[in-house]
Amino acid sequence: MPGQRIWGERRNTGILGTRRPHPGCSSMIPVDRPLPGDVVEDAIDQPFWDACRDHVLLIYRCRICAESFWPAGCCPQHGMQDMIWVTASGGGTLHTWTVVHQKYSKSFTEERTVVAVVKLDEGPLMHTNLIGSNGIDLQVGLPVGVVFQTIASESVIPVFQLRNQSETSAPR
Repeated sequence: MPGQRIWGERRNTGILGTRRPHPGCSSMIPVDRPLPGDVVEDAIDQPFWDACRDHVLLIYRCRICAESFWPAGCCPQHGMQDMIWVTASGGGTLHTWTVVHQKYSKSFTEERTVVAVVKLDEGPLMHTNLIGSNGIDLQVGLPVGVVFQTIASESVIPVFQLRNQSETSAPR
């Protein structure tokens, strides 16, 4: 019939390309796992990374309106004036999550990674990893707590796990 494709023929193959890697190619990127220091090395965020090494979670707070923000470097209402780092409680609730099964680098050794957005008790949302869970039995609103993960000799990052696990198994 006019307008129909011949069976097995793909539309726009030149644009879309194949979905399988070419023989001898890998879908993994041959680089080391990115570290926090690879992304952020400025004076504004340095107190945050220093506090992580001491297992303390900091967030930015506006001195004028007392609102807390993450990861914003300034208050949307008042700009950069009077912003200070304050210690967060380390608690929050699970806002949303997804399970990443694809390993994009050989340095990611986990079989799957649960990437989450946590609503901190202080208010802001924080993108993070959720450890100690396979992502199957999660639900929005579950209580979570911060734990700190060392991923290199000097790089410590905040990650979260379900609150009952973080209270018993991981020091803050």
